Amino acid sequence: MAAPDFAHAEQHHRAARLADADRCAPASVPSQLERAVGEYLAFLSVERNLARNTIEGYRRDLAAYIGFLAERGISDPDEVSRVDIDEFVAVRRDAGYADASVERSLSALKGLHAFMLREGITQVHPTAALRLPKKEEHLPDYLTIDEARALLEQPFPDNAAGERDRAILEVLYGCGLRVSELTGLDLRDLYLEEEFMRVVGKGSKERLVPILGSARRALERYLDGARGELALHDRTGRGTSAVFLNKNGRRLSRQSVHALCERYGRAVGLEGLHPHTLRHSFATHMLAGGADLRVLQEILGHADISTTQVYTHLDRTQLREVYLASHPRA
Repeated sequence: MAAPDFAHAEQHHRAARLADADRCAPASVPSQLERAVGEYLAFLSVERNLARNTIEGYRRDLAAYIGFLAERGISDPDEVSRVDIDEFVAVRRDAGYADASVERSLSALKGLHAFMLREGITQVHPTAALRLPKKEEHLPDYLTIDEARALLEQPFPDNAAGERDRAILEVLYGCGLRVSELTGLDLRDLYLEEEFMRVVGKGSKERLVPILGSARRALERYLDGARGELALHDRTGRGTSAVFLNKNGRRLSRQSVHALCERYGRAVGLEGLHPHTLRHSFATHMLAGGADLRVLQEILGHADISTTQVYTHLDRTQLREVYLASHPRA
């Protein structure tokens, strides 16, 4: 069965969707489960303001789930049992889906059934006792302070691109931005006199991030000359408000930032350097330097402080290493 299309449902509030469904001809009316999925996705988008990528992942998972149930002749939420849930998960595992993908599917299913129960769509909650598998903890990679210093103090090309690249690395490490946040920066987002910038993060949520020290100085040098040189190469005549420009005078892509991180990292012996490694390094070094966890959460744009707390594990790991290296009875 083809995966149902829920795209339009996400765009409207529940009342509007129900009204549209009532106006449809009987043959075009989706099943009760399909309608519930559409309402749930709209709830996540409008009321929870989840990131588009997260919602798209849930959309694919739930489309596969509805298709699986349809093949079993199930279209009513009241007919779904725990056995159906377990068998759907087994099918996903047998198909070779990674543990993280299966876990996301389970999260989508639990959210959907809880939503239907809360909205009075059904009285059945087959996922009530379903527990998500415990995540294996992966501590993020980060640079030592000496490695970060080597990366940022290496010789950069004496041209506009070199000034831009220096500013990019300084801002990634100095402000803890995601690569999409960095490439999305516009000139109007910069308040360098006040030493902060406006950043649009996941779910289009805005936050203010301090920009100080060498990050601010590198960005000012780039803006004072190199950006104007790069902007001259724009042949479209439209111009752009983007802060970071490519060789054609247009907004720099995330792929380009990934490539330059790898290139400059390789130059100082850091193979496979990723922009996110600089974000992790920023957070780790801030916490080790005494930054408050709540302040760090705000700067990084984490919705949940548990996401920020991973860096306390990194700090404990560092403390353990220092202890083992220093204590005579270790």
